[in-house]
Amino acid sequence: MLETTAMPRSFCRAFSENRLSVGLITPLEAYPDSPFPTLKDHQTVAKQAEDAGFGSIWLRDVPFYDPNFGDAAQMLDPFVYAGYLSAVTSTITLGTTGVVLPLREPVSVAKQALSVDRLTEGRFLLGLSTGDRPVEYPAFNIDFEDRGARYREAVEVIRTLSENRFPRAETMRFGTFSGNLDMHPKPVHGRLPIMAVGRSRQPIEWLARNVDAWIWAVDDDAAIREILAALKSAAGDGTPPAYGYSSFFDLDPNPEAPYQRFYNVVRIGRKALTERLLQHRDLGVRHVALNLKPSRRSAQSVIEEMGAHVLPALEAA
Repeated sequence: MLETTAMPRSFCRAFSENRLSVGLITPLEAYPDSPFPTLKDHQTVAKQAEDAGFGSIWLRDVPFYDPNFGDAAQMLDPFVYAGYLSAVTSTITLGTTGVVLPLREPVSVAKQALSVDRLTEGRFLLGLSTGDRPVEYPAFNIDFEDRGARYREAVEVIRTLSENRFPRAETMRFGTFSGNLDMHPKPVHGRLPIMAVGRSRQPIEWLARNVDAWIWAVDDDAAIREILAALKSAAGDGTPPAYGYSSFFDLDPNPEAPYQRFYNVVRIGRKALTERLLQHRDLGVRHVALNLKPSRRSAQSVIEEMGAHVLPALEAA
């Protein structure tokens, strides 16, 4: 794990000790009745989120539209989109939730991630997943059952190329590195933060020792306690990864509205939301990533209200 003194600002803005930050998952708009967003004014909304005090913008990796899944995400390739957003923002962390690593060649992923890291001057966080759409695997001619092992080996390749000079390494599924090639650019802050998204087919023990952060969809109080205890135990003498969760989100226009859950959608007013986030901060949650797809209000309206009330309350508490 990254030591505290070595944490780049991309990591610290999203994951800091004794603090909970809030991020937004792209696309930055409400589109409850369609699988496809409009991407209208998305650059303006990204800047609005940054100015409002959100800690991060998370870009999804969805290669194909699957009608059975019903959501095409932001449609744009996450690395291309991150490069674009790097030019219209200046401080907010940009990250991926997450690049479907078993479907990608890790040398290219390393190059793309390091390029965005340089373009953003060190405010990029590489989130990696195994995806949630099995139907995509045959299109890439990748064995679905091998995704867990492929993920672990690909993470090691990315670490090797980004953190070493002229590395020597042999891999089972990918290439051989003979010490005669070196990848550039190197990470702006010496190390590229890597985050697991979902379980990624990995045991807790592997996650605790191989990633810097972990975002899952588990936000139940009792489950959070169990997760954090398991990570701490599995990390041994090391620092466990920072934990956060993601949620489909609908900010109720009534500030007094209580917490409600409709399958995987959280609907809540700002006062109950602030209390819930502070409670989770005290449990040890470090980041919450919100997906506005099911929102009944515009993204701009939600961002404005949270920037005026919720985010300042988190900073002040």
